[in-house]
Amino acid sequence: MECLAASLNRKECAYMKTKGGFWSRLAKNMRKNWILYVMILPPVIYYLVFAYAPMYGIQLAFKNYRVKSGIWGSPWVGLDHFKRFFKSYNFGLLIKNTIGISLYSLLVGFPIPIIFALMLNYIKNKYLQKSVQMVSYAPYFISTVVMCGMIAIFLDPDTGVVNALRNLFGLKSVNFLSNPKMFKSIYVWTGVWQGMGWSSIIYISALSGVDYQLHEAAIVDGASKVKRMWHVDLPSIKPTIVMLLILQMGSLMSVGFEKVFLLQNTLNKQSASVISTYVYEVGLMNNDYGYSTAIDLFNSVINLILIVAANQICKKVADESLF
Repeated sequence: MECLAASLNRKECAYMKTKGGFWSRLAKNMRKNWILYVMILPPVIYYLVFAYAPMYGIQLAFKNYRVKSGIWGSPWVGLDHFKRFFKSYNFGLLIKNTIGISLYSLLVGFPIPIIFALMLNYIKNKYLQKSVQMVSYAPYFISTVVMCGMIAIFLDPDTGVVNALRNLFGLKSVNFLSNPKMFKSIYVWTGVWQGMGWSSIIYISALSGVDYQLHEAAIVDGASKVKRMWHVDLPSIKPTIVMLLILQMGSLMSVGFEKVFLLQNTLNKQSASVISTYVYEVGLMNNDYGYSTAIDLFNSVINLILIVAANQICKKVADESLF
């Protein structure tokens, strides 16, 4: 027993020395590089205030919130809000629309910026390359409200440019925004047009780091540009592609609220009702804060499960992972 106690004391002393050494090194590092720590302080404060502090309100998902009682004084209801959501008549519709729009956006919106970056990388004229880049970036800086207004104007059945082109070819005008079947395509493809150039920036940066000697060897072997893209460029930027794919999988259940809400109307609401708009309706319009918090928490938990699962799958299949 004495030997065991001595052994434990030695381990504890070693641990304390290591612990003390770590904090002393950290303090020394902070004194030496204090400017860098000051520079990182604003984003740290931002996330503490706007990301971690609001987590205090998560307990609303398990309470019957009363304004007079406050968050702490409101009675606990356990999982009642979650059960209510799962049993609601529109639960299946919300999940279907949310996943449908997200998967559609992922299948279309994820590969297009990669293809665009690869094609842009092979433009020899630098002035043309920079011009195309600048034009492709521009739509990203248009606000969501203005973008939705432009979509409504372009797709107007009477004066819209899309229907004017259809009329030139003898086709009838179509009220696109009133057709539930077209809502997902309108949402996804306008999003691709707006974000394609901006999303390609990281791929263009990754492609700039590809060793040109690999391309020279491929050219000597007679490889075409398409084969060079497939066998040289894509394998070189695979870690970047996998990282962004995992991050997008982690937001699969998070369909942008603003754009869906602004394009939504009574005729297309069957296809435009998603979890984010439903949370707005029951939370802010109906003042049912506990129920809306439970729905949003459910959404976040599903996203967490998806990002962890996607990371594990990519680690096994592609030998790349985010964490």
